[in-house]
Amino acid sequence: MIRLFVDHPLSPGVVLEPSADQARYLTGVMRKGIGDNLLVFNGRDGEWRAEITEASKRSCVLTALERTREQAVTPDLELIIALVKRNRLETIVEKAAELGCRRVRLAITRYTQADHARTDRLAAIAMEASEQTGRLDVPEIVAPEKLDQILDQWPQGRRLMFCDEGGGVQPALKSLPDDEAPWSVLIGPEGGFSPEERTRLRGMDFVVPVGLGPRILRADTAAISALTLWQATKGDWRS
Repeated sequence: MIRLFVDHPLSPGVVLEPSADQARYLTGVMRKGIGDNLLVFNGRDGEWRAEITEASKRSCVLTALERTREQAVTPDLELIIALVKRNRLETIVEKAAELGCRRVRLAITRYTQADHARTDRLAAIAMEASEQTGRLDVPEIVAPEKLDQILDQWPQGRRLMFCDEGGGVQPALKSLPDDEAPWSVLIGPEGGFSPEERTRLRGMDFVVPVGLGPRILRADTAAISALTLWQATKGDWRS
């Protein structure tokens, strides 16, 4: 069944107006009309079955009928990814949503080649991936910040899984401590981290340096691999 994210409170009988793009998708692409059902969620009130009660070529109206799933909380997992080329960054955001990240934070490092990103486009990709994968929330996309600034403002009690391609670290499966702390995963740019960045990261007590195997991975492959390892070791894949 079709699922849509809606930024609107959900309760029995609530009337919803999807965005123009969503309406075109429902009525133009999927050929849905009055009386057809779909699922909607907003990240707060669980998942609801809704019915199309009005429809035209450019718009439609939905009415929420009943809750099908209670709201579930995803693990407090954040991906910090250095800016990379647009197509790879879009893939990373899509897969981060599929793999259960609560937040994707964009970072500017010493060797970052890109200095901007279309966060609105990335947010739309995250929303679509969330609709398709069945999760009940959508990851937040945080605008680019310098890595030093992110580290300067690091929240107390949060751990950082530093995927260090420089070597001299244990594999991720052997390195993650057995605790219930919130976590972030840090992936560098195509040129890797600078010596100064690696030195600073390795000197911080909340940082856990890990390896992702003997081969050099592209940023998108590294992100997918690291998030998969974290979910298998500490996330909701264990339940």
